[in-house]
Amino acid sequence: VQNGSRRKLSSETEINCLLLADNLTLEMGGSSIDDDWEFTAASGGVRTVVLVGRTGNGKSATGNSILGRKAFKSRASSSGITSTCEMQSTVLKDGQIINVIDTPGLFDLSVGADFVGREIVKCIDLAKDGIHAVLVVFSVRTRFSKEEEAALHSLQNFFGSKITDYMIVVFTGGDELEENDETLEDYLGRDCPEPLQEVLGMCKNRRVLFDNKTKDEAKKVEQVQELLSLVSMVIGENGGQPYTDELFIALKKGAKKLRDQTEEVDALKGYSKGEILELKEQMYRSYEEQLKRITEMVESKLKEATQRLEQQLAEEQAARLKAEEIAQAAQRKSNDEIRKLREHLESAQRETEELRRQAQSGRCAIL
Repeated sequence: VQNGSRRKLSSETEINCLLLADNLTLEMGGSSIDDDWEFTAASGGVRTVVLVGRTGNGKSATGNSILGRKAFKSRASSSGITSTCEMQSTVLKDGQIINVIDTPGLFDLSVGADFVGREIVKCIDLAKDGIHAVLVVFSVRTRFSKEEEAALHSLQNFFGSKITDYMIVVFTGGDELEENDETLEDYLGRDCPEPLQEVLGMCKNRRVLFDNKTKDEAKKVEQVQELLSLVSMVIGENGGQPYTDELFIALKKGAKKLRDQTEEVDALKGYSKGEILELKEQMYRSYEEQLKRITEMVESKLKEATQRLEQQLAEEQAARLKAEEIAQAAQRKSNDEIRKLREHLESAQRETEELRRQAQSGRCAIL
């Protein structure tokens, strides 16, 4: 199509001209994307935070507290897993836009890698400009579980250790601590398991307590402001740049390509609505195929990360058992040595007593 003139396009020409010849290819560990593809920094006034955590820890309620309205509704299925990722936004008084993404079941090991893979792609697709903070939600009402520990390791293995630079820990259930006249420091000092201490260490102790049930407007504002201050701290420590990787870049470029193609098709003249619709359907199919390829790669990478984690945990378990066996063997050896020493001392005491009796008997005879 040139200068708005009309000519019948073959399927091959349509694909070559309108779907772009540079189809995106993404390999694990690399991308065909130009190096100068840049992301929008946080200075633009838009900040995107992602809520992750075990089902029931209060992710959606925390998201609603941040947004100041009931934007996230409970849509739990029979298995207790929210159906899909969702993004809601709000504009603060200073004009800053906050995007909040609620994620389902990424910390629930009962779901498969295919579900988690699709949701990770959906989450990244929603946050194409990158993630400014990852809010890891725990509840003071439940103990930190092995499931949550494993999920955090999986996130690190999948996204890389750099993801911890963007993590903030949010504890929900502040109302329960308040009823017991406890602070978050009291709770962590009284009952903080070692794995949770390690998580807080990775996050440089960036943590905040939320009471999602409070009716106190001042308290609502205060806890959100404390969280946003931590988000600003994370952004500052990361040079103002959100977290991104090749998946973010791939999805952003794919969406931009689809948008540009749609605008190009909408500008065509002399074509029927049916022909325009057919072209758009081809473009959307191409985009969906790209998403499918990326999702399959994410699932594969996730499975690899899970297998590495399982192997690592198995090796750690084996090492602990070996250490316990060595400790038990050393303890048994020590017990044996103590027993032999005790027997030797008892024998020496008996001999000493016998000699003393003999000596006393001899003196009596002489007298």
